[in-house]
Amino acid sequence: MQVTNRSDDRPEQDSVERAIDQIGDRWTFLILRDAFFGQRRFDDIQKSTGASPNILSDRLKKLVGFGILEKRAYQDRPQRHEYRLTEKGRDLYPAIVLLMRWGDRWTGECDRPPLTLVHKTCGKASAPVLVCDECGEAIHVHDMDWEAARY
Repeated sequence: MQVTNRSDDRPEQDSVERAIDQIGDRWTFLILRDAFFGQRRFDDIQKSTGASPNILSDRLKKLVGFGILEKRAYQDRPQRHEYRLTEKGRDLYPAIVLLMRWGDRWTGECDRPPLTLVHKTCGKASAPVLVCDECGEAIHVHDMDWEAARY
C-alpha cells in the first residue's frame, strides 16, 4: 500500500501537533529520557540534562500539568520532591526508543551506538522496531495509508 497525499482530507490539527504541544522541545525530551533511565530528582535531572534551574523547573511543572510526570514528596524538611512517569508518560517509551534508534543511525559519530537496550526477559540486546498490531510485520513509511476520522 502506498502513502497518498490527501491534504484536503487532513484535519487542521492532528495528534502529532497536539503531542508536540506537550512534549515538543529539547529539554522536555531530555527530561523524559532521564525519567526512563530512572532519574527522579531535580538535581540529578539538572546535572544530566544541563538545563538551567529555571528552564528545568518550568518543564517539570508543564510535564506534571499535562499528566506525564507526577510530583511526589520524598523529604519534609526541607521539602523535596521527585518526579515519576505516569501511565501517560510511560506510554511515550516507544517514541523515545524510536527517536534514539533514529539518532543512532543518522547522527552517530562512531561505529556503534552509545548504549544498547537489553530486553530483561531474554537478556539479549534489542533494537526494537515499530510493528503492525494486527499482523506483527515491521512497519515502514510506504507500508501505511491514512484516513481522516469520521464523526
